[in-house]
Amino acid sequence: MLAPAATPAGETMTPQQHETITPQQQQARDFYLRAMQVLDEAGVEFLVGGGFAMKHHTGIVRDTKDLDVFVYPGASRKAVDALAAADFKTEWPWPHFLARATSDTGAFIDILYNSGNGLAPVDEEWFNHAEEGDLLDRRVRLVPAEEIVVSKSFVMERDRFDGADVAHLILRKGRRFDWARLLRRFAGHERVLLAQLLMFGYVYPSERDIIPAKVLDELQQSIRDEPKVTDKICRGTFLAQHQYQIDVHQWGYTDARLQPLGPLRADDLARFAPPDAPPIR
Repeated sequence: MLAPAATPAGETMTPQQHETITPQQQQARDFYLRAMQVLDEAGVEFLVGGGFAMKHHTGIVRDTKDLDVFVYPGASRKAVDALAAADFKTEWPWPHFLARATSDTGAFIDILYNSGNGLAPVDEEWFNHAEEGDLLDRRVRLVPAEEIVVSKSFVMERDRFDGADVAHLILRKGRRFDWARLLRRFAGHERVLLAQLLMFGYVYPSERDIIPAKVLDELQQSIRDEPKVTDKICRGTFLAQHQYQIDVHQWGYTDARLQPLGPLRADDLARFAPPDAPPIR
């Protein structure tokens, strides 16, 4: 449910507050419901993520002006075409992971099929482990908590850090996590997951037992077994692409996101960079 605009991000609300919906919020609700109906009628499978999924998994309610829907990469064109045919305004701001449908009221829908760093493509496991919930008086399937942890663990920009979201997901759902699946998702990036789990133990010292000891042991063993790296590679761009521009533009480090090291092409990276930025190496 949409939270009242006056509610600070991250705060929960009383049932009485939930009943207060502004005209602008009602327009956004209608926009989201119509879009989901269009996707249903077009036969596009989708999962709801973003703030709505966080509310389902953690109980935290946030004011949001957008709806995140996740589709298979191969279904992204079909989703956009269906919305465009239904007179939605559509665009592809970042074709390697996101398309968008917008309304005249400022509400918009992000259609995602990967993460911005290219490390979390939507696959069958997203749908196989999805949970059902209620959104705007209709049943929807929601992105699993484990897959949200994967995408949010890599968000460490100067102006946005999703570590608190990761901690809240572990706190609320960690005892039921598919830890084997989560470890598999972080293959090659074990240090990122370990960092999040260590921070969780700092934030919630009384809840450290939520994380199985064998998970921490396996991550630490993976790190001990890492091969030595001599090439100047910067993986920081997977976490905060803006913060590590100096590394790849001036200090001689290769951007680990760039093929063949990583999943992205040069033109994918160029869409993130300022117009006057030199090519990323």
